[in-house]
Amino acid sequence: MKGRKAEGIHLTRALKSRHIFMLSLGGVIGTGLFMGSGVTINQGGPVGAILAYLVAGFLMYLVMVCLGELSVQMPVSGSFQAHATKFIGPATGFMIGWVYWMSWATTVGLEFTAAGMLMERWFPGVPIWYWSALFVAVLFGINALATRAFGEAEYWFAGIKVAAILGFIIVGVLVIFGAIPLTSGAPAPMMSNLIGESLFPNGLSAVFAVMMTVVYAFQGCEIMGVAAGETDQPEKSIPRAVRNVVFRVLIFYVLAIVVLSAIVPWQQAGLMESPFVQVFDMVGIPFAADLMNFVILTAILSVGNSGLYASTRILWAMSKTGMAPRSLSPLSSRGVPLRALFITLCFALVSLMTSFVAADTLFMVLMAVSGMSGTVTWIVIALAQYRFRQQFLRDGGQLSELKYRAPLYPLVPLLCITLCSSLFVFLAMDETQRPSLYWGFGFIALCYVAYFVVQRKRQGVGLEPDMPVA
Repeated sequence: MKGRKAEGIHLTRALKSRHIFMLSLGGVIGTGLFMGSGVTINQGGPVGAILAYLVAGFLMYLVMVCLGELSVQMPVSGSFQAHATKFIGPATGFMIGWVYWMSWATTVGLEFTAAGMLMERWFPGVPIWYWSALFVAVLFGINALATRAFGEAEYWFAGIKVAAILGFIIVGVLVIFGAIPLTSGAPAPMMSNLIGESLFPNGLSAVFAVMMTVVYAFQGCEIMGVAAGETDQPEKSIPRAVRNVVFRVLIFYVLAIVVLSAIVPWQQAGLMESPFVQVFDMVGIPFAADLMNFVILTAILSVGNSGLYASTRILWAMSKTGMAPRSLSPLSSRGVPLRALFITLCFALVSLMTSFVAADTLFMVLMAVSGMSGTVTWIVIALAQYRFRQQFLRDGGQLSELKYRAPLYPLVPLLCITLCSSLFVFLAMDETQRPSLYWGFGFIALCYVAYFVVQRKRQGVGLEPDMPVA
């Protein structure tokens, strides 16, 4: 199906199964692993870090199967925003759409600066904003060209990250068992760093403290649902992506954490640099820092690319139902919502400016909403699936009619909602993170107020005929 011009109402279904798989994989594997894993090991201890990643991976599985059922039955670009509108209520759909859009747009803005800072290592004389401007132009061009161009770019971005992790795991296993010697001349670590001390050197409470950080590292898998509206044969691509992504992410993350914990003592992990760089330096691999700088740059561009795509599609989907200005709904001749893309990019740049001119006020609010949005989104996905299944069965539907269904209903969605909600309890127990709850929930409440004050006065709010249930 070809993309239509401004008067068209359909996106182009140009994403293949391999694009969806790598998009989901790439959305999860990012700087949270390459940079944040060292801090997790340091604070939670080696076994505590592994346990935290296993629990977070299990939670991601619950979300993915719930989203998989919804996306196969209702494969629209609005994804969980459209699902929430139909099966929970338009007010919740309005809220989650704007929260998710603002969160990703803010994150995209930060990624531009982070990428520019990484380039400073190789080109110290070039101002950071030059590189940031270049990456803005590149990612805008990728997203504006065509959906297929975005899919291909993200496929290779994610491929580089996956190759780097696989290479690291292979090298790490050889180091652990002495096949590759340490440059310090120390004996092979074997399992001594993993089991040499207490299982939880900083206490079990430290594991719960890092849980939110670890879960945040897994957030991004829901982009699969956003891409469903532009996926060729979603009834085949999405179930395959759900099965493969969860299994492979757990392998990549958990094995990488095991290798890191076995080689780098937890007391030294993440104190100065990426733990991946630490391992490469310990075995004398040349240009280790430059290699990881390139991989992390790729990860940042991947996050920016995916975030720009996801937030643009969410904004476009809301414009189609009157939850955002309808002037953003036209598509280009290539089937790309250029107006929504441009507005999203502008907001990303404005949000980035607030980090310099309003760091203690507006920027702090934006970051608080961004930090909470992923968990709130997961709760909404699980609740939408729970309500969808209820309605489906109440209307006389048979489970055999579902092309893909989440197992163990209603246990899976209810368990997902409970576990995600418990993360806010951990945040409330941490004085340094408690303010983010106030700002985050405050913005959510503001979205509901905005809907009831403004949106309910408009005609036609809700799902339109171009968003059918399959």
